[in-house]
Amino acid sequence: MTLYPALILESLRTVRYPGNGKNLVENNMVEDDIRINGNSVSFSLVFDKNPDPFAASVVKAAKAAIIMTAGNDVDVNIAMTFRKNIPVTTMKLLPEVKNIIGVSSGKGGVGKSTVAVNLAVSLAQLGYKVGLLDADIFGPSVPKMFGVEDETVYAEHQQDGKDLILPMEVYGVKILSIGFLVNKDDAVLWRGGMASNALKQLISEAKWGALDYFIIDMPPGTSDIHLTLVQTLAITGAIVVSTPQQVALADARKGISMFRAPKVNVPILGLVENMAYFTPATHPEERYYIFGKDGAKQLAEELHVDLLGEIPLVASICDGGDRGTPVAIGNSVSGVAFRELAQKVVLAIDNRNAVFPPTEKVEFSH
Repeated sequence: MTLYPALILESLRTVRYPGNGKNLVENNMVEDDIRINGNSVSFSLVFDKNPDPFAASVVKAAKAAIIMTAGNDVDVNIAMTFRKNIPVTTMKLLPEVKNIIGVSSGKGGVGKSTVAVNLAVSLAQLGYKVGLLDADIFGPSVPKMFGVEDETVYAEHQQDGKDLILPMEVYGVKILSIGFLVNKDDAVLWRGGMASNALKQLISEAKWGALDYFIIDMPPGTSDIHLTLVQTLAITGAIVVSTPQQVALADARKGISMFRAPKVNVPILGLVENMAYFTPATHPEERYYIFGKDGAKQLAEELHVDLLGEIPLVASICDGGDRGTPVAIGNSVSGVAFRELAQKVVLAIDNRNAVFPPTEKVEFSH
């Protein structure tokens, strides 16, 4: 197919800027510098400000639209330009948020996101104002668990000239995730610095408003994303999720050690043992300890932290996450377990705030 500027512009009219829903041509975001050389096309997209939370996803969508129209053999090069630069460091982060809770796990597959989602919903059901940030940049699952993975978030223009992303509100919880800004079927292939910057934008350039509890679903393990979070926010306390197996508990121990490190010094609110036991739906009084018994309880006693909850292994938890209907909204055995967990977390936060001074952001020297 022969490339020509009108064809490129027609392709870009199919790409919408999430900040206002208009296409790139309507928004005057396509610079008048389209250059075509055989099968290669290059041009610039101009954004109002740097950083722009939608920039990377818009460039990716623009490339895909051109390839869809012109064919897979076209070489597309898009440069980004910005009308003004806004240093993130000058912004006061989350001034109306009372408590920030990090939900972490030493390894993947223990149900950390499930706990974070259902804890957030349970706190909202108790009448609190709750926000949930999906900080698992490389494996975002919160949009699916809330049933909104195909939805788009938008930005709102503020009186001071800034544009702030509007979190989506589902089941009384304000949520944001990198999953709203990338294709749900594509892997996020970003270097650590890019992922950290994207995470900072979801925190600093979103209209979170007044919240009693701001829950962060952290990535599994210990990584630079964790360092970014403790450097960006003063986290009130951390919850570590594990399963009863010794291999999971060994990693949970490392996670607790990370938060307790002298340079980090984030208080541990407690442990949550997920998949603690199997309970048949027809016999909720029966318990079968498939993965071992009392592993998290013993670790909590050893490390002098609270065991906040034991969440049963019930098919409805998995089904609810897959359908986008968190089990916490119901009155099942699991729903009750998460409400009890939420009540214990509220008490743990109150006790922490009564005993310890506010957490400070971490400062690392190179």
